[in-house]
Amino acid sequence: MFRSLARAARPMRTTQPVRHLNLHEYQSAALMAAKGVNVPVGYPARTPEEAVAAAQKIGDAEVVIKSQILAGGRGLGTFTNGFKGGVHIIKTSEVEAYARKMLGGTLVTKQSGPAGKPVNVVMVAKKMDLRREMYFSILLNRPDPRALVIACAVGGTSIEDLAHSNPEAIIKVPVDMAKGMSDSEALAIVDGLKCTGDKKAAAEQIRALFKLFCECDCTMVEVNPLAEDANGTLIAADAKVGFDDNAAFRQAAIFEQRDWTQEDPKEVEAAKYDLNYIALDGNIGCMVNGAGLAMATMDIIQLHGGKPANFLDVGGAAGEDQVKGAFKIITQDPSVKCLLVNIFGGIMKCDVIADGIVKATKEIGLKIPLVVRLEGTNVAEGKRIIEQSGLKITTANDLDDAAMKAVAAIRA
Repeated sequence: MFRSLARAARPMRTTQPVRHLNLHEYQSAALMAAKGVNVPVGYPARTPEEAVAAAQKIGDAEVVIKSQILAGGRGLGTFTNGFKGGVHIIKTSEVEAYARKMLGGTLVTKQSGPAGKPVNVVMVAKKMDLRREMYFSILLNRPDPRALVIACAVGGTSIEDLAHSNPEAIIKVPVDMAKGMSDSEALAIVDGLKCTGDKKAAAEQIRALFKLFCECDCTMVEVNPLAEDANGTLIAADAKVGFDDNAAFRQAAIFEQRDWTQEDPKEVEAAKYDLNYIALDGNIGCMVNGAGLAMATMDIIQLHGGKPANFLDVGGAAGEDQVKGAFKIITQDPSVKCLLVNIFGGIMKCDVIADGIVKATKEIGLKIPLVVRLEGTNVAEGKRIIEQSGLKITTANDLDDAAMKAVAAIRA
C-alpha cells in the first residue's frame, strides 16, 4: 500500500538503498502514537501464539492481521506457499490459522521484487469503522529547504495513479521546518483533505505528524490511508516512516529497530565493512573509491557497451580488509562475469589497495577476469605489486581503457 512519491526513478532496477532506513508499520505506528497521532490499537506478533494473545487483548469478534514487510502492495500480494493476501480482516477464532500461513513465509508484492520479502512479524490490529480514506505525506523537498506536505481527499490507493488521472485533487503545502507548521498551513491541509469533523482537532493531528517528521529526523512520513471514523476523528490507519542514515547518531533508539532481514544480504554484509553498495542488473562488478568516480565508472562501462552489476564505493581510506570484503560481496553475485577496480589514490594509497587486491584474489580464488586501473599516490609501487603477483590481472592506463578491457573480457 505504501507507495512514496519520494522514490526516484532509476535507469536500472536496484535493491533497497543502503542510505535509507525504513521501519515496519507497527514500529512507525508506535512512533506516531508517541507524538500524539491517533493510530488503531495493534500489537506485533512473532508466533501464532503471540498473535492469538494479541487478538484476545483487543477483545473484538474481528481483527485485522497484517504481514509486516518493507514493501507496498501487501494486501494484493501472494505468498510463495500459494496463500494469497498479506492483509486480512478475519474472525478472532481464525487468527492462529492465518498467522501460521503468514509467519515464516515469503510475501511477493508488486514492490517487493520477484524474490519477495520474509514475514517474520505480523501485526494484529483493531478493526476500525472508517468512513472516509485520504492520503497524507510529508517529504523532504530537496531543491527547497522546506518540507513538503502532500495531501489528497482520496486515499487508500495508488497516489501516483491519482496524480496522473486527477492531479488537481492533490494539494501541496511547503512548510518551513525551522519555523514549524502555522495554524493557517495546518488548516489549509485540513481543508484540502475535506475533513468533516472538528477542524481544530484535525489540524492538531496534522501538526502531530509534522512534529514527528521534524523531531525524529524523518525523510518521509506517509499515511495511506489517513482516515475518518464515524465521528470525523482523524486516524492514521496505516503508517510509513523513513529516515536517512545520517540521522543515526541522533536517533539511536530508532535505528536499533532496523530489520536487516528485509534488506539485500550483500548490502548488509557491505555495511559491516563500512562500504556503500547497491546491486544493479549488469554483469561487470565495480569496486571504486568515491561516489562520483563510481558513477562515472558505471557511465563509461555503459558507454562502451557493458552493464555495471553494482555500485560499490569503498570510500577514501579503505584498507586491506575492506578490499577483501568488497571482492567477496561483488563476487557473491552469480551474474558478475568480470570485476573492474578503479582507484584514484589520494588519502588512499595505491600500493595498499594493490596489496589488498592481490591477497583478496588469492584468498577467494577469483575465477572471473579482473581489470585494475590505479592512479594517484604510490601508483608506481601499486602497479609493481600487481605485475609481480603472478596473477592473471589485466591492468589499464585510464578509465576508458579499463572499461573497454572489462567489456572485452565479458565478450571473450
